[in-house]
Amino acid sequence: MSDAGAPQPAPDQPIPEAGRIARERVLAGGTLADGEWHRLHPATPLLRGGIAFIAILGIVIANLRERLVEMFLPQFAGDYRYDGEDYDPITYTLNHGYVGWVLLGLLVFLLLVIGAFFLSWRMHSFRVTDEAVEVRSGILFRTHRKAKLDRVQGVGLSKPFLPRLFGAARLDVNVAGQSADVKLEYLSTTPAEKLRRDVLTLASGARLAEGEAPLAGAGPAGTVAAGDGMITRHVVETANDFLSPELPDDQAPPESIVRIPVGRLVASTVVNEGTVFVIALIVFGIVMISNGNTWVIFTLIPALLGIVSYYWSAITKSLRYSIAGTPSGVRIGFGLLSTSNDTLPPGRVHAVQISQPLLWRPFGWWQVKINKAGLSAEAAAGGKGNTTILPVGTLRDATAVVQLMLDGADVDSTYEQVESAMMRPGESGFVLAPKRARILDPIAWRRTGYALRPSLLVFRTGVFWRKLVILPLARIQSVQISQGPVERLLRLSSARVHTVIGPVSAVLPTIAKDEAALLFERASAAAVDAAAHDHSHRWASETR
Repeated sequence: MSDAGAPQPAPDQPIPEAGRIARERVLAGGTLADGEWHRLHPATPLLRGGIAFIAILGIVIANLRERLVEMFLPQFAGDYRYDGEDYDPITYTLNHGYVGWVLLGLLVFLLLVIGAFFLSWRMHSFRVTDEAVEVRSGILFRTHRKAKLDRVQGVGLSKPFLPRLFGAARLDVNVAGQSADVKLEYLSTTPAEKLRRDVLTLASGARLAEGEAPLAGAGPAGTVAAGDGMITRHVVETANDFLSPELPDDQAPPESIVRIPVGRLVASTVVNEGTVFVIALIVFGIVMISNGNTWVIFTLIPALLGIVSYYWSAITKSLRYSIAGTPSGVRIGFGLLSTSNDTLPPGRVHAVQISQPLLWRPFGWWQVKINKAGLSAEAAAGGKGNTTILPVGTLRDATAVVQLMLDGADVDSTYEQVESAMMRPGESGFVLAPKRARILDPIAWRRTGYALRPSLLVFRTGVFWRKLVILPLARIQSVQISQGPVERLLRLSSARVHTVIGPVSAVLPTIAKDEAALLFERASAAAVDAAAHDHSHRWASETR
């Protein structure tokens, strides 16, 4: 939780000692975070939409060619009032010697497009100071965005496939607030990796993280150094970027705490409720075709292509998965062709959910998702924001991830504790739903319960889809207890804990009325006390 009321140093006052040390260490390494204005990668206008613009223009011309000719060149549209000939534009150009003029027109158009791209790049700049990340953009309408460093909730480094070919990456600075994120797209890959670490260093309010030495070859301009070997060096760096792991040795511990075998990843993607629908669709298609209804092929083939594309995207997105702790936070990387690498500073995780779908139970597979600050409502609703921290793993894998995400948590962080909470809640100190709750929840009432620990609130629900929701008390925003008319007759209530928007929903469907009142009182008081002693918004400060 960010301390909105924390006093900020006046511009004419010296930076606090910890911040001064951070600035000196950052500047000593040669960085884009030097407080000066810098420009993005030269290919940014092309990567941000230029290629799409050219492709769309080509498609429009190809499909509306006759209409465009009729509108602007009627002499080629069957109107014999001009040369008495009905020539195609290309034939007319060749026969009348206008090739030079056409090429000149194309050259002028190309120069105009390049000029617009150059002007857009020239007017788009950014700087990183001791207090904020600022971005200025726009030609006719100027925009100036600022993200305060003490509100930083995470920094992500994404490398979509096409920008990777140019040696470029997108840096996303996630801050608290609706659609308040600042995107630097695109930067050269090596300076972008260095800038991410420096932003996190300055946001921590203290020092350059130990073990994170400056990257070799990271120049302040953010581009490949000029010289005889510039092109060769660029090709080599781009190839290394495709082949290198997502967690280089100089940025994080060399080993990820969890490894996902390719076979498990593929199998877990296929083994789900959606596959049952796919099988039913294929059987339906076969039955229809065998009865002579061949028209179904034209509906079935596009549907199958879409399903295969979905599976392929889901699998490739999670390949090369890695997760490890760094002095700046937890770093999660994944992706094959397009990669993503996020760093979550301490205290930015508001809820953790360990879940197991019914079809995964024979294999012992689990999944871990989180709610993290800085995620917009649109991104949360669309399942974006990289909130699936562990796509698939064993219970030990899930436990290791929970330990990393909730560093310093005092309970439910070892394998034995998590296994007991999932399988034997009555032996783990959980307050379970009473027997009368089976009237409203005849299946899952035995597994529904909560446990309040010194720094965590834990909810356990589900029979077919088992879930364990772990909530850091310092991150809780509010606690709600509700009771409908039927629940009132049965002396039952339901509980909900509100956190930031995300895929994890902390809901306890049934609980005894007296226990609900006790939960409300104890959890509310514990959350206020935990928040008062929380300093994770400046996690490496000397005052912590």
